[in-house]
Amino acid sequence: MNNNQSIRRLPNQRWQIAATNPEASLTLANLMNISPIISQLLINRGMETPENAKIFLDPESLNLPSPLEEFPDLAASVELLEIAIANQDKIAICGDYDADGMTSTALLIRSLRALGANVDYAIPSRMHDGYGINNRIVEEFHNEGVKLILTVDNGISAFEPINKARELGLKVIITDHHDIPQILPPANAILNPKLIAESSPYRGVAGVGVAYILAVCLAQQLGELKGLVQPLLALFTLGTIADLAPLTGVNRRWVKRGLNILPKSTLPGIQALIQIAGVQSSEGEKNQNSKSLKPEDIGFRLGPRINAIGRIGDPQIVIDLLTHN
Repeated sequence: MNNNQSIRRLPNQRWQIAATNPEASLTLANLMNISPIISQLLINRGMETPENAKIFLDPESLNLPSPLEEFPDLAASVELLEIAIANQDKIAICGDYDADGMTSTALLIRSLRALGANVDYAIPSRMHDGYGINNRIVEEFHNEGVKLILTVDNGISAFEPINKARELGLKVIITDHHDIPQILPPANAILNPKLIAESSPYRGVAGVGVAYILAVCLAQQLGELKGLVQPLLALFTLGTIADLAPLTGVNRRWVKRGLNILPKSTLPGIQALIQIAGVQSSEGEKNQNSKSLKPEDIGFRLGPRINAIGRIGDPQIVIDLLTHN
C-alpha cells in the first residue's frame, strides 16, 4: 500500500476549536485574580461564574451537603450493617474484577473489619462468571451462612440473583454507579448516584465513591472514624481515577486530598504499587516527590496494574495486596 492510499483511509476528522470570549474571560480573570488564559479555559469547561470557578480551583470551598440527605437509602444501609455487626451476622461482599470494583471491595473489607464485622468477599471470575453477582454466588453465600450481601460496583441490573437472595432470606444492599434499569432489583437498600439529583456534588462518584460514603457514614454512626479516613481515602483515589470518574464535585475535593495522602500511605500494598510502577524509584526521589502524586500516575501506572490482574489473573491477589496491614 502506498502513502496516498494510506492517507485516503484515515478518518475525516477535524478539530473544532472553541471560540474565545475575550470580554468574559477578562472579567472572570479580574474577579478571580487569575490569568485570562486560565479564565478562558474555565469558561470553555462551562464554569462561567466566579462561584463555579472558585469551586473548581478550590474544591474545599464546595458547600457539601450530608450524603445522608442525598442518598435516600443510605440511612437504611447504615442501619442494616450496624445490626449485622452487633449480631455478628456474616456479611459477604460481591465485587468486580476491575480497578474500581477491587478498590471498592478492599475499602469495605478494611472498614468493616476495623468496625468489628464478620465479613468475607467474592469476585466473579471474568472467564467463567462474567460481570456481576449471579445465582451461583448467591447460593454459595447462603450455604456459607451469610446473612447480608453487599454488592460493590455491580448489582443494579442483577434482578434475578438479588430476587433469589431475598427468597433465601438474605438481606441485600446494592452499591453501584452504573445506569439504572427499568425495574430495580428487590434489594433492602440501593445506593447509586444515578438515583439522586443531577445537581448533587455526589452525582459523579464511581463505585468506590459509593463504598467510601457508606464506610465513612457507618464509622461515624459507630463513633469509630478515627484512623480510618486516610487509608480509605487512598483507596478511593486509586479507584476513582482508574475508573475515569469525572474530577468534579466531591470527587475533585476527595481526590485532591487523596493525591497528597497516597505517597505516604501506611498501606504496604499501595507502597509496593508505587515503587514497582516507578513513580518513586529511589529513596532520594521518594523524599523529593513525597508531596503528591499526579492523576496520570494513577491512570497510566498504578490503575492498569490493578486492572490487569483482575482481568487475566486472580483478583484475590489485588484484594490481599490492598487489605494487608
